[in-house]
Amino acid sequence: MNPHESGRRFGIRDGLFQAVAQGGGEQYLSAFALLLHATPFQLSILSAIPQLLGTWAQLVSVKVSHWFPSRATQVFWGIIGQSVAWIPILVLPLLWPHQGPWLLIAAVAVYFTFTHFTSPAWNSLITDLLEPNERGMYFARRSRAIAITSFVALGLAGVLLSFFEERQLLWVGFAIMFFTAGLCRSASALLLRNVRGLPEHNPGSNPTGFLVFLRTGMSENFRHFLLFSGLMHAAALVAGPFFVIYLLQDLHLAHWQYGTWLAAGIIGQFLTFPAWGHFGDRFGNKALLTFTGLLVSFLPMLYLCGTTWPFLVTVNFFGGVVWAGLGLGLNNYVFDAVQPTDRAKAVAVSSVVNAIGWTMGTIIGSWLIGTVPANLQVGALTLDPPSNLPFIFFLSGLLRLIVSATLLRTFHEPRQVEQRAHHRLLWELPLLKPLRQLSRRATSANQ
Repeated sequence: MNPHESGRRFGIRDGLFQAVAQGGGEQYLSAFALLLHATPFQLSILSAIPQLLGTWAQLVSVKVSHWFPSRATQVFWGIIGQSVAWIPILVLPLLWPHQGPWLLIAAVAVYFTFTHFTSPAWNSLITDLLEPNERGMYFARRSRAIAITSFVALGLAGVLLSFFEERQLLWVGFAIMFFTAGLCRSASALLLRNVRGLPEHNPGSNPTGFLVFLRTGMSENFRHFLLFSGLMHAAALVAGPFFVIYLLQDLHLAHWQYGTWLAAGIIGQFLTFPAWGHFGDRFGNKALLTFTGLLVSFLPMLYLCGTTWPFLVTVNFFGGVVWAGLGLGLNNYVFDAVQPTDRAKAVAVSSVVNAIGWTMGTIIGSWLIGTVPANLQVGALTLDPPSNLPFIFFLSGLLRLIVSATLLRTFHEPRQVEQRAHHRLLWELPLLKPLRQLSRRATSANQ
């Protein structure tokens, strides 16, 4: 057996327990905030501040990594912190409901601080177990397992909330969900204690030299990639925190309908993660970012085109398809663009840049809510959606398109990969490639 196989299996199993915490916990934090009567501004803060504070924890994580006897130990205590953090997330807002939204924001900030504290050591550890040309498929397989597990957790959580909502005991449903999420993170920690044969970490001659890394460890290629990644996060988060308001308050969807909308995105990810991983391994993560960076621009614009529940679910399904590829490309490009000894630093720096973009986007989005009109008339055409949020979603898509059109050409693929013209690569994309193969078979059968 491969000596690293135990660690690889842990990476998959940890993803399964993490998926339960995500699908049955993190995905419903905004809905829990609405139960506590959170304002749009507080929802934007809930989305931005915990991520920003948590991401700075990655810098601290790399700085103090030498305090721990191994990366596995550092990951273990980070996971334990995530598990315990679910207690104040639930308890504090219920004990002091008048300050509930702000207490929730503070508790969620602690949770994401532990999550991000774990990230550099976890990514560095798992990446050392993989060959460069198999990372895409491994992380795609792990992401696919996370997607299906998160989908099941998401659906069960939606049913659970609807059950208790009918009995006017919605907080009981949230209590069960958050308690389960905490237990699952504890299970990950127990699994890690049983893993053997993990590689020793060689941090190099300068294990904590962030300033040196920022000055000399980053190529111009990587700097341009960071700019693209940060601004893409900013453009996306102009809309991101406010879908829950639009669906639950403006369109008055039931919690099970909202859960199904979320689940559609997860199904889109589940169906296409392996294909995106294979695409990135074969043609490079830059090509992956090029296609998905352009496609993701048009998704939020579609919310101006209809309000029916089946239409919204369909849009989010394709959103899951595209974001699966974009997320894989953004993560795996970091691993390829720096030296192995700098990967933990690169992950931390990338996360900080993304969190700054995340914060900028949510602040801009919350400002636009009070600025953008609720209807628009262009000549004889009048657009009168249920609120001004579809216009904000459209602006988010426009900003994504500007970022992709201007910055994708400024950085390049760091690996040696198979070269192919973009118009030929188009037929290698998930969903399109199976259709092309089916068309060829049908043509061959008719001849």
